[in-house]
Amino acid sequence: MTDAAGRTGEEPLAPAHLADQVEGYLLWQARVAEAEERARAFTEPLPWLTTAQREEIEEHYVRDSLTRARADLHRVADRCRALRGEYEERYQRLRARCLAFSIAGLTVVAAAVLLAAAVTQT
Repeated sequence: MTDAAGRTGEEPLAPAHLADQVEGYLLWQARVAEAEERARAFTEPLPWLTTAQREEIEEHYVRDSLTRARADLHRVADRCRALRGEYEERYQRLRARCLAFSIAGLTVVAAAVLLAAAVTQT
């Protein structure tokens, strides 16, 4: 079996990755608890519901809330990946420009030194 990053279960997790997974798990459990609380608050003012009806509505509410939350998380993650790609591309262009300017600057300095050396020898 592989995780979201495509690793098999045999590979050890880096401490930072493990911390991220624990944080994600805790955040998701908080989302589940919030959905359950909202479901109870939704059915509370409906006194005519039987216990079975109340439980069924709460389960549906929780399931729907978590489906929406998961979709939101996927959209945010997709956007984060897109932004990361854009920033990495911009960073590569900036590095290339800085390297080009550095080489041009060194070339000018080297030419000036060679010219000065040629002038002093004549």
